[in-house]
Amino acid sequence: MANPSTTAEVNIHLRARSRDRALIDQAAEIVGANRSQFMLASALEKAKNVLLDQSTIHADAAAFHKIMDWMDAAATPVERQGMKRLAGAKAPWRSE
Repeated sequence: MANPSTTAEVNIHLRARSRDRALIDQAAEIVGANRSQFMLASALEKAKNVLLDQSTIHADAAAFHKIMDWMDAAATPVERQGMKRLAGAKAPWRSE
């Protein structure tokens, strides 16, 4: 029996131009994947990058310098504890 975490449970349908499908098929063949595997892997990679790119901070000059000073300073014990917690956190796209 297949591992439930690796078994796909939903379908994703889309329409494409024939030349786009040919390009996708060519790339999939080069990496040794079928079309579905290639498209899903590519879409997941893009989705992860979009989510990771959403960490922009907007600040005026004074706030920017305050943030930079804080980042340059040694971490406090509470900050070190928080960094360890974050480093051990599971990314939303990880199943293991």
